[in-house]
Amino acid sequence: MRLLSAEYLTLVLLAIENASACDRPYSVWMADSVIARGQAIVPGDSAPSASTYLQVGFFQSAIIRLIDYYHTPASVCARKDWQEYLQTSTNSITPYLLNASKDATYPLDRLSTGKGLLHQYEEFHTSTASDSLHALRDSIDLQPKNSLGGYWYFKYPNWSYLDGMYSLVPFLLSYNTHFDPQNSTVSDDIIRQLDLLWTHCYHNQSGLLVHGYDSSKKASWANPVTGASPIIWDRSLGWYLMTLVDSLELSSPFPRRLSEYLQRRLTQLAKSVISAADPNTGCWWQVMDQPGKQGNYIESSGSAMFTTALFRAARLGYLPGHLASEAKKTAEQCYSHLVDVFVVKNENGTLGYNGTVSVCSLDSSATYDYYVSQPLLYDSVHGTAAFVQASLEQEILDRTRYS
Repeated sequence: MRLLSAEYLTLVLLAIENASACDRPYSVWMADSVIARGQAIVPGDSAPSASTYLQVGFFQSAIIRLIDYYHTPASVCARKDWQEYLQTSTNSITPYLLNASKDATYPLDRLSTGKGLLHQYEEFHTSTASDSLHALRDSIDLQPKNSLGGYWYFKYPNWSYLDGMYSLVPFLLSYNTHFDPQNSTVSDDIIRQLDLLWTHCYHNQSGLLVHGYDSSKKASWANPVTGASPIIWDRSLGWYLMTLVDSLELSSPFPRRLSEYLQRRLTQLAKSVISAADPNTGCWWQVMDQPGKQGNYIESSGSAMFTTALFRAARLGYLPGHLASEAKKTAEQCYSHLVDVFVVKNENGTLGYNGTVSVCSLDSSATYDYYVSQPLLYDSVHGTAAFVQASLEQEILDRTRYS
């Protein structure tokens, strides 16, 4: 057998080292895959659907978190230009956000695009980005409210959803910090919106929150006393838990009563979410309080959202010590399950993601059978964006642990 020269062996070892250095983290790999598929960008030949705003805004938030942590794609061998993507994605949605009256006809989800717009404004100081941000802010004042002062989630009269808080609250905090720092009422309005949902949707047996409520109590599904819907849906509660964590990150310029409220609710809800985790997988069921019931299943988008929120809350010191340890343990267990079961390595080198429910709306029967019969999607932006953020949190934990 011919012996290899020392020079050749050195080259081989360098190649192995470089290949190892360029193994993309899952967060980066999944983000690259979403961009390669052209997702979270509004096609030039069609107006966005109601659900597009949240898809665009949620994935943009994931990319911005990658940039904040890894700084440049090159630092982790990404194959896409994240800044170029953000500019393309933002430019594709901006034309539909410049009219406050029109904006108010979209779901509260529209406000999730604010983070990408603010990023573009800070990078390039464009008037279009600032005009869109101001129009979005003005649209909140035009948003219909129920008799209690709670914002309608969408066009359904008097219906408020947990889902809308993820877009509304961080946007208000970011906007006011940058453009209206003297506003003294925003903290109270945020607490009011979050608390109306908490008090009407709280489920005594589990300590979790149901999907939403109808203040008029006229919906077929409305509880006659509270107006609450009957089902605890994992993704809607995932939005709400992430809202509490993200808002705490943004709350320092605001009166202390806001951060105290957010932290109290976060601690209480995190305990209940951890208790609801499936002991075998660490993840969460589509209908959270009915594990193992016929038709129910572990759902991948809500599970990734809970994983993200628990990791981040523990990392940022928002949970007391014992609860932070439980949160990290549960999140790590679920993350491993997400990677093993739902992540798909495609032949073209991209990643796919399985097991994300398409959508669940209260404009339905809102029964158990409805929630467990909605179709599951492959490569849903809701699922992939949530997985990017969960992966990033796991990577931050690993780097801290082994550094």
